[in-house]
Amino acid sequence: MDSLNGFVVFVQVAETRSFVAAGRLLGVSASAIGKSVARLEDKLGVRLFHRSTRSITLTAEGALFLERSRRILAEIEAAELELSQATATPRGRLRVSLPLVSSLVLPVLGEFMREYPQIELDLDFTDRMVDVIEEGFDAVVRTGEPSDSRLAARRLGTFRMHLVASPDYLARRGRPKTPADLQQHACLHYRFPNSGKLETWALRQLPGEAELVLPTSMICNNIETRLCFALRGLGIAYLPDFAVADALADGSLCTVLADRQIHTGVFHVLWPVSKQPAPKIRALVDFLCARMLPGAPEATDQPGSGRLATT
Repeated sequence: MDSLNGFVVFVQVAETRSFVAAGRLLGVSASAIGKSVARLEDKLGVRLFHRSTRSITLTAEGALFLERSRRILAEIEAAELELSQATATPRGRLRVSLPLVSSLVLPVLGEFMREYPQIELDLDFTDRMVDVIEEGFDAVVRTGEPSDSRLAARRLGTFRMHLVASPDYLARRGRPKTPADLQQHACLHYRFPNSGKLETWALRQLPGEAELVLPTSMICNNIETRLCFALRGLGIAYLPDFAVADALADGSLCTVLADRQIHTGVFHVLWPVSKQPAPKIRALVDFLCARMLPGAPEATDQPGSGRLATT
């Protein structure tokens, strides 16, 4: 520890160019500062300062040692911060942007609130592409591949898209056998809020099949509306597996053209890059990774993206 104290004293003298000023900052006498510098010089076997009655300046060896000393002290400070944050109780306001998939995230966030009562959740549900840094979000959940170097990211898991309709609807309108048959059906669409474009129904086309142009019986900007209308027999919807799993299991919805569906999406949680994220952010990231899509492969932090969905 005496050696570490010598580094601190040396840096203060180098920055203030004064034994008196360095002593004042460290709460000791100028004489004690001078003795500490002398001991360090004796130990290193070099002179660190040129001293005169009017000034103190660094020698060439002192300038080199100053650079290294600052780096050493910065590493020690970072290590202390990391350890203190690792043992700190997650607390405080946590502003999170989430996509409009309440059936997927609400149960998990409810469990998170119960486990971390000292964290105040401020939740913003939107399919709009938010600017995480500029708008002051602590974390966001998004689909698509990460690309923003300002954000760190961890993969939460994947999902598949399904075309679904109710048994009642299919009994009345018939079951499509090819993508072209969809042109005779009521199609329930999603519109991307940022681009205004309709989501493409990614279906495998066979050679010779014409480009698919779908009718638009209804357009909305969320999952719940399309799911509700499909359950009521009002048309065919293109929805993620996590939204329709229960309905498919109990038979209230059926898949359509299952052999033609090819799209797989991925969820990430992203947060502003930091050497050591705050305990509240780390708690949320770890919790979502463990609970939101269980069984998803673990991923390391990587550059991320504030993007919600591809258009």
